[in-house]
Amino acid sequence: MPARKKDSFQVYVKQIEAISKVANLITSGMYLEELLRLVVQVTAEIMNSKISSLMLLDPDKKELVVKATQSISEAYNKKPNIPLGEGIAGTVALNNKPICVLDVKTDARYLNQDVAQKEGLCSLACVPLAVKGRLIGVLNCYTSKKHNFSKHELDLLTALANQAAIAIENAELDLRARSAEEALTTRKLVERAKDILSQDASIPSAEAYRLIQKQSMDMRKSMREVAEAIILAKDIRSKK
Repeated sequence: MPARKKDSFQVYVKQIEAISKVANLITSGMYLEELLRLVVQVTAEIMNSKISSLMLLDPDKKELVVKATQSISEAYNKKPNIPLGEGIAGTVALNNKPICVLDVKTDARYLNQDVAQKEGLCSLACVPLAVKGRLIGVLNCYTSKKHNFSKHELDLLTALANQAAIAIENAELDLRARSAEEALTTRKLVERAKDILSQDASIPSAEAYRLIQKQSMDMRKSMREVAEAIILAKDIRSKK
C-alpha cells in the first residue's frame, strides 16, 4: 500500500475507533462528570485541537455552562456562561446548527476574545449536542492556527457530538433514577425511625418527625443519617 494511502487508512481507522469509543459510553454506566471528561479528551485527540470543550445548557437560566475541557487554562475554564442566542456557542445552541469560525480573535460574534488572545486560540468549530432534536449543549473544537474545517472534519465532529449527546442523556436519566431511588429509601428509613421514636417516647408521629429534623440540623447530619442511627440503636437494644 502506498505511504499516502496507508496514512489515510490509519487516520480513517483512528476516527472510527474514536466514534466507537464515544458510542460505547452510551451503555457504560459511567458517572456524568467522568463521561464528559472522556468525550473532550477523545475529541481533542482525534481533531488535533488545542482546546476541546463541552458546554451543557442550563434550561432554567437559558445559559451554556462549560462542564468539561481537556485544557488546564484557568482563564478558559472560568470564562462566563453564555446566554442562549449570544456568541458563537449561543447561536449554535439556539439554531441547533454548527458554526465554523476562521479566527475567533477577529470575529465580532465571539464573546471572549480576551481569553482567545491570552490562550492563542484561533479557528473554532462548534457543533450542537442534541437528542431527538432537543438541544442539550454544544461541543467546541479550537485550533492554535487558522484552519478551514473540511466537511469531513465537521461530519466527524458532528458524529462524535451525536454519540456524546445520547451518552449524556442516558447518564442524566440514570442519575435521576438513582436520586429517586435514594429519596425513596431515605423516606422509608425516616418513617421507620419516626415510628420507633413515637412508640419509645410515647409521642405523636408528627412530634417524632420534628425531633428527627431538629437532630439533623443540630448535628449537621442528613435526616437519613439520623434515622439510620435511631434504627441501629433500636436493633442493638432488641438484641440485648
